[in-house]
Amino acid sequence: MEEALYGERGFFVTGAPAAHFRTSVHASPLFASAILRLVSHLDEALGRPARLDVVDVGAGRGELLSALLHAAPPGLAGRLALTCVERAPRPPSLPAAVAWRSTPPTGVTGLLLATEWLDNVPLDVVADGRYVAVDRSGAESPGAPVSPPDLEWLSRWWPGAPRAEVGAPRDRAWSGAVASVRRGLALAVDYGHLRGERPVGGTLTGYRAGRQVPPVPDGSCDITAHVAMDSVAESGGRPYTLVSQREALRALGVDGARPPLALASTDPAGYLRALSSASAAAELTDRAGLGGHWWLLHPIAIDPPALLDVRR
Repeated sequence: MEEALYGERGFFVTGAPAAHFRTSVHASPLFASAILRLVSHLDEALGRPARLDVVDVGAGRGELLSALLHAAPPGLAGRLALTCVERAPRPPSLPAAVAWRSTPPTGVTGLLLATEWLDNVPLDVVADGRYVAVDRSGAESPGAPVSPPDLEWLSRWWPGAPRAEVGAPRDRAWSGAVASVRRGLALAVDYGHLRGERPVGGTLTGYRAGRQVPPVPDGSCDITAHVAMDSVAESGGRPYTLVSQREALRALGVDGARPPLALASTDPAGYLRALSSASAAAELTDRAGLGGHWWLLHPIAIDPPALLDVRR
């Protein structure tokens, strides 16, 4: 999985993710607007520092931070230090004001954001007490016995399953990301599951050109598996908040409400704009789609309620 995604000819090194699957970042500018509101809340909680970091881990081609750069008001834009973290080469179209690196910076004061990154952190699949080996054609065979540390993770987080995905590498990845924040907020947005509701047989799959395909590890497709969000949350330390994207975006002003029909007669163009915005918001907050994603928020050295009132 590591080689197929991040090797010299790996999927995320040679291809543009937006050409193959649709994330909240690609679905609508409303997502970037909501993140900008969150950044503004965070800026207030931090006392408007001279430098406010926004780090996007698994940044794709920098679409989200490019949108933030152009949408931020002058009083905030001049203090933003924007950094994309991605293992692909820097896109030539990325604004010069956005930094590009292969690993997260340390000492972050601000927001560290990972949108659909953890689902692409490579992991092992186990079945009947052994690792599942796979060749480049996708053919599976029984591998070595599962190691004691992975057995321990499975017994706590995914017990009794004949086939499961060992989420320990995601836990370590997220713990390291959270540790890079000196003061501020670490936020992971991803699709996942909780203990007691794990999918039977696991979730490993592939995507290519907008279609779900077998997870063949030859670099031609995305290989992804849902995230054990409760395990990842514990790895990042307490306190943390875990809510659905629907709840989080609604708290940030994205609700999908349709405009009043009367507006169509008084301001037809305004009605169409509002209707389009409502449709985009509905996609982002749909419980059966993007709205069912999880938002995992870890505040570091700040007051959590000052950031996002997700409990209302």
